[in-house]
Amino acid sequence: MENLIRTMMNSIAGEVCGKEIDRTQYELSREDFEKLYELSKSHDLAHIVGNSLIKNGLVTDPEIKAAFKKQIMTAVYRYEKIQYELTRLKDVLNEAKIPFIPLKGSVIRKFYPEPWLRTSCDIDVLVKKSDLDRATAALVRKLAYEPESKGSHDDSFFSESGVHIELHHSLIEEKCVGSAESVLQSVWKHASVVSGSEYILSDEMFYYYHIVHMAKHFVITGGCGIRPFLDIWVLNHRVSFDREKREKLLFEGGLSVFAKQAELLSEVWFGNAEHTEITRQMEIYILRGGVYGTTTNRVAVQQQKQGGKVKYAFSKIFIPYDIIKFHYPILQKHRWLTPIMEVRRWGKLIFCGHLKRTVKELKYNSTISEDAAAEAKTLLKNVGL
Repeated sequence: MENLIRTMMNSIAGEVCGKEIDRTQYELSREDFEKLYELSKSHDLAHIVGNSLIKNGLVTDPEIKAAFKKQIMTAVYRYEKIQYELTRLKDVLNEAKIPFIPLKGSVIRKFYPEPWLRTSCDIDVLVKKSDLDRATAALVRKLAYEPESKGSHDDSFFSESGVHIELHHSLIEEKCVGSAESVLQSVWKHASVVSGSEYILSDEMFYYYHIVHMAKHFVITGGCGIRPFLDIWVLNHRVSFDREKREKLLFEGGLSVFAKQAELLSEVWFGNAEHTEITRQMEIYILRGGVYGTTTNRVAVQQQKQGGKVKYAFSKIFIPYDIIKFHYPILQKHRWLTPIMEVRRWGKLIFCGHLKRTVKELKYNSTISEDAAAEAKTLLKNVGL
């Protein structure tokens, strides 16, 4: 597996970062190429790996080559569909004179050699909370967007073409990574007009939000995948930036250590840095978690964050006010409703399909080994979370 990991990272680095391909790494059997395909696909990177392999004549098996080509075509199609919808969305918000900030992949992909190389599952746009109702009405009326759900920080929609849109009115989801999200309260102060009603975040705030989002998935979902580390490499090598400004925000949010280790791992994977004990720990955790994390990772980390098995189990039953208030915003004005919202949440667990997952997590919590618990505790300490 170690060789396949190195081969995958070499392919990605060659395609996105301009690193020279080490052709000796590609003397693989058909079975190894199949495993390389499955590994890269599990991290939504098969299109990058496949493009590198095909461009450099490193894969000749017709079936495997066809499988990679399919992933490439799928990535191009996803990009075109999302880009078309993003253009329509921008036009509507501009016409309505509603200030908005594109986020995540829609911004960072322009720094990739080809924008379709940077895939994403949805479109993320930030508007001011005071403009949320107007923005929603405009998107539903003019673009026929179908509302999906309302969250504590965003409203979700689907376009007629099936593109998922997250209309954020806040970048603060819940207190999942200490005080890190408090810095995001000033997000609009770090934004400037591009044209019309479209704004763009300053480099330091965009980078900070990227690190916060990574840390959230690292802790809450049990992994963030490889792609955010590739984004870090791109943001550190393809974008002009002021290191001091970035560091200032990271320090204020308590994310300096996590950012440093994440940057180092990005250089190990896509640059020329050597592994350290900490980057090895992170690599195992990230690769085990896949794109969206795993129950194993999530419970092991959350158990340590909560302070042990008993406290973790208790936290699944009673959510602290500082967190539940993000799930039910009414609590921010009427804290006395907290017990009622706790009961409502239990009903949601039972009747909305979440009970099975919760039971699974509690079961794993009770059986997690001391070694696994110690490993998670060490990892969190080493990355500053």
